[in-house]
Amino acid sequence: MSARETFVARAAQQILVFDGGYGTAIQGYKLSEADYRGELELTHDQKGNNDLLSITRPDVVGAIHSAYLDAGADMIETNTFSATKISMADYGCEHLVRQLNMESAKLARACCDAAEAKDGIKRFVAGSIGPTNKTLSLSPDVNDPGYREIDFDYLKDVYREQCDALIEGGVDFLLIETIFDTLNAKCAAMAAQEAAAACGRDVPLMISMTITDMAGRNLSGHTVEAFWAAIRHVKPLTIGLNCSFGADLLRPHLAALSKQADTLVMAYPNAGLPNDLAEYDELPETTAQLIGQWLDDGLVNIVGGCCGTTPAHIAAIAKAVAHRAPRAIPKADIVTRLAGLEPFVMAA
Repeated sequence: MSARETFVARAAQQILVFDGGYGTAIQGYKLSEADYRGELELTHDQKGNNDLLSITRPDVVGAIHSAYLDAGADMIETNTFSATKISMADYGCEHLVRQLNMESAKLARACCDAAEAKDGIKRFVAGSIGPTNKTLSLSPDVNDPGYREIDFDYLKDVYREQCDALIEGGVDFLLIETIFDTLNAKCAAMAAQEAAAACGRDVPLMISMTITDMAGRNLSGHTVEAFWAAIRHVKPLTIGLNCSFGADLLRPHLAALSKQADTLVMAYPNAGLPNDLAEYDELPETTAQLIGQWLDDGLVNIVGGCCGTTPAHIAAIAKAVAHRAPRAIPKADIVTRLAGLEPFVMAA
């Protein structure tokens, strides 16, 4: 069976487990700038360029992948959240984008294959595609609301480069995540679809929005229902929410999305809210207990963690979801759905 078919079959029988945060795990290694830089001749300071570690310290990234797989993750993501020319420009690493994505995908694939060799259970690799630090919907200049730093075609080319390399590196899925701008997401989805078509492979899309305020909207102003109406046409394998808040505060917004989405729902919250030192204190058992409330309400098919979560959090989540029934996918009503910042359903 294809990765899509295997994933869907498994998701029909059980709640699947995604991995957790990478930034938190990498910080635990207390790496120096020299660790980040490795043998590469680069002009900028590389401290904090986590994606670069897939090339310079693959042992660290591979160990994190393996820790999440050992904790019970059915799927891990590549270490490529910022591996685009736009994001890598801050580090002078635009020329490494293709290599970063390919090596990250190969590394994640190797870790999953090693886990499968132990027990015969397939693990999946999602190619992580972050939002970049640019937005198509909003102007960075309050005095010129019509101004944009980039245009749609340029951003699509940037995403296409990343998608091509991730697919060539062996990912099963392309995960467009932490979406704060709905138009950026549409652009990334178009690039992903074009990349999959060009290689002749079925590479399903996974899409995950992030909420930026308690009103339940992303930065471009869309509610979760409006976001789903705006993105449903790309037929994602999963739709969901990540980052934003902890599992408790994310719950009502997840419930709204789960009610509307006629596909698998994946959610991976932060380990609560950060403290005054920007650290996450929520214990693994607390995160798992709060996600247990999602399960009671039948809200999710795949769960994991984002900022502040660790392999211990994923192990606790995996234990909590074991033998729990997955969310039933609702049948969509045949109506016309449109979206501005709010959803609109046209009456018959």
